[in-house]
Amino acid sequence: MKKIAVLGGGRGLSRILSGLKLFPVDVTAIITVSDDGSSTGVLKEELNIPAVGDLGKVLISMANVGEDDIDLLSYRFEKDGTLHNHPVRNILLAALIDLKGSLTEAAKYMSRLLNIKGTVLPLSEDKVELIGRRKGDDIVGEVAVSKNVRDIDYLAYDHPIEVGQEVIDEIMAADLIVLSPGSLYTSILPHLIAPGVHDALEQTDAPIMYIANVVTQPGETDGYSLSDHISVLNKYLGSHKVDIVAANNGVIGTEVSDVYRTKERKLIVEMDVEKTREMGARVIEADMVTIDEKGSITHDDLKTAYQVFSYLMGQDM
Repeated sequence: MKKIAVLGGGRGLSRILSGLKLFPVDVTAIITVSDDGSSTGVLKEELNIPAVGDLGKVLISMANVGEDDIDLLSYRFEKDGTLHNHPVRNILLAALIDLKGSLTEAAKYMSRLLNIKGTVLPLSEDKVELIGRRKGDDIVGEVAVSKNVRDIDYLAYDHPIEVGQEVIDEIMAADLIVLSPGSLYTSILPHLIAPGVHDALEQTDAPIMYIANVVTQPGETDGYSLSDHISVLNKYLGSHKVDIVAANNGVIGTEVSDVYRTKERKLIVEMDVEKTREMGARVIEADMVTIDEKGSITHDDLKTAYQVFSYLMGQDM
C-alpha cells in the first residue's frame, strides 16, 4: 500500500484527511504544535504542554466512529467558568498527556479509540512559540505572526525544537509528501523550519505536492497568487522544491466571492498556472471546492483526496 505523509494543521488539513481515509492508502498526518489561540493557548500555558488543538481536529476528521462520539468530542463548553470555550477533545488530550507521558502516545491512544486508519503524530513534544524575526523586535506567537507577516523577515521557533524520530521515519518512508491547504505561515511553514523535517524533505526522493489555497488570508497572504505561495514554500524548502501543485479550477460565483471580499477581506487566489509551471512545478487543475450551507468556500474532501490518490497511483504508469 502506498504511503502518504501529510504536513499541516487546522481546518484545511482536516478536510484533506477526511477524504483520504476513504482511499486505500497509508496516511500519516504530522501536525503543528505552535498554536497559541483560543482553548489551545489556554491549556498550553496553564498545563505547560504542546498545542493540542490542531491535533484534536485531525483526530476527529480521521475518526471512524458514530456521530454521537464525534459530537461528544467536538462539544465546546459554552457556559461561563473554567471550562468555557474548551472542546472536550482538547481536555481529553491534555489528560492523556499526563496519563501516557507524551502527546505522541496520547494521539496513538485516541487513534485506537476512534478506530483511525493511519497515523497521527505531533511535529514535536516541545511547548514552542512561533517567532517572526524582524529588525528591532521579534513578533511572538502564532496569532501575532499571522497578523503581521508583511513585517517579518523570516520565521523561527523561540528555542531549538526536537522532532521525534518517528516523524522523520514516516517522511522518509512516504511515497508522496503533501503540504495541506491552510494558513501558509502558521500551518505549513512551521514544519519546514523544524531542522529534522527540513533535512528529511531535502533527502527524500518522494515528490512534494502542495494543495493550493483557494482564498487569501488577511494579514498572511493578502494579494498572493498561486505562484506567490509556491515561491514562499520553495524559499523555506531548500533544494527540494515543490514538485506538484493541485490547484482548483472550479468556478466560484461572484455572489460568494463578493461576500468574502467585503466581510472577511479575503480574495480568491489568482491561479497563475503558467507562471507556476515556469517555476518547475507540475500543476494539476481540477474542481476541488464546495460551498457549504453557510456560504463558506472549502476544499471538497472527496474530490481533493481523489486528485491526490490519482496522482499517486499514476506514478506507477
